Amino acid sequence: MEEMSSNLPVNFHGNLVSATTDKELSTVLSQAKAEKRPVVVNYGASWCHACRQMLPTFCNLSNEYPNSLFVYADIDKCEQETQDVRYTPTFRFYRNGEKVDEFYGAGPQRLRDRVWLQS
Repeated sequence: MEEMSSNLPVNFHGNLVSATTDKELSTVLSQAKAEKRPVVVNYGASWCHACRQMLPTFCNLSNEYPNSLFVYADIDKCEQETQDVRYTPTFRFYRNGEKVDEFYGAGPQRLRDRVWLQS
């Protein structure tokens, strides 16, 4: 997310993180499971135009849903944890450590609707 961070909205709740290694992603998901906190993971890549297009919406949603954790995982940096991701961006929703929903592709309103539904 560092490469794409210019002009992104500021996160006010500390609930937006970027996982830059497999271990970081695994740790973040484990901590959220222990806290029983809903998680939205944005699996993307710096070279993906649709990912860059969706990132501002993803960041804004982190401000609108402070009780959920929003994680950006770069598929090129978290290769082991993201090897089953076939399309970018892919959004996965977790509750109690279990994946409860998923969709891929651009669509800001679709992302907003899913976050609302899963939060």
